Amino acid sequence: MNAMDSDVKSIMTAIGQRARKAARVLAYATTDAKNLALTAAADAIITESLALLAANAEDIVAAKERGISSAFLDRLTLTDKRIEAIAQGLRDIAALPDPVGTVMANWQRPNGLDISRVRTPLGVIGVIFESRPNVTADAGALTLKSGNAVILRGGSDSARTSRAIHACLVQGLEAAGLPLNAIQIVPTTDRAAVGEMLAGLGGTIDVIVPRGGKSLVGRVQDEAKVPVFAHLEGLCHTFIDKSASLVMAINVTVNAKMRRTGVCGATETLLVHRDVVGTHLKPVLDALVARRCEIRGDETVVRLFPDAKPATEDDWHTEYEDAIISVKVVDDIAQAIAHIEHYGSHHTEAIISEDPASVARFFTEIDSAILLHNASTQFADGGEFGFGGEIGIATGKFHARGPVGLEQLCSFKYQVRGSGQTRP
Repeated sequence: MNAMDSDVKSIMTAIGQRARKAARVLAYATTDAKNLALTAAADAIITESLALLAANAEDIVAAKERGISSAFLDRLTLTDKRIEAIAQGLRDIAALPDPVGTVMANWQRPNGLDISRVRTPLGVIGVIFESRPNVTADAGALTLKSGNAVILRGGSDSARTSRAIHACLVQGLEAAGLPLNAIQIVPTTDRAAVGEMLAGLGGTIDVIVPRGGKSLVGRVQDEAKVPVFAHLEGLCHTFIDKSASLVMAINVTVNAKMRRTGVCGATETLLVHRDVVGTHLKPVLDALVARRCEIRGDETVVRLFPDAKPATEDDWHTEYEDAIISVKVVDDIAQAIAHIEHYGSHHTEAIISEDPASVARFFTEIDSAILLHNASTQFADGGEFGFGGEIGIATGKFHARGPVGLEQLCSFKYQVRGSGQTRP
């Protein structure tokens, strides 16, 4: 171990120890105190908006010098509207019911024992993310409200912005009299810090949440020695069924792809039922092209829509995070489902259809975390689910799936009440 690695290890060990102490306090913090911290932090976000924009501007200049993509730049950029949304997200989380201490189930045994299953915080959560500075606020707020301490390790591209947002969260903690170490941000961009978090910081981290590209998530899943909320790439699909309304197909597909191309809920592949190719394909693709979306299609699409480029096998596997969409004509819903199950990442899929039987089959046979009917895949978002925000979209099947909100950041314990019973 060289001197630099040793320094990172000591920094991270101290962060983990502080987080564990804070978590013990947060586990029994009152709802009023947590809500005060969140609303005070929201006020600070608005008050410090100029400082946030200035820090973000520095990050953007540095990112542009490295030649980042337009999708990456969109994820990184703060605006007045996005700052207001961050503040509102904090207030929304404050308004949600406190999950800690909620009785999930209660029953009585024949011997008189009264048993309750009660929600309890996980403890210390490590969040490793890349270019989205809003993750700092979302993750900090959700972990706080659910009684957990959090260690945030953002990417170097958003470091200045994330630190500025973190400072506002600390103001909220201070106003509420809660431990300032409840929300910590790793002060170094050294990649060795990620390795220390994945190793668990000497047993202080209870779960890791990765938010980023395929390479980051792959590293986390390969190296983590603590549980991980799996968040694979968002290779999302929209299927236009043979009964789909043309107007709805156009509106939903354009929104699903083009509202924000860099988010994980953006549709990357469009599947069109062969029976409506003559009526739906060209109008939908024309609408996408009008929004400057590049079309990459199979043989049928290229033949009927000359502006389309031929799709390769890699295209069906690609999360573009850009104004590009792959388009395939399928013979029936069975072929659409088979394509999604083969190429998808089990994140979010949508069907546009007026046939209840097709919708029921789509919902039953596709094994993805989020399934939508006649709605844009861009609704794959904790805020849109009423969770106040999300710490990520979990695509695994262990513990949490879909938007990870307050309830998913809790475990549970059993409380058993008796009157002197002994076991024979």
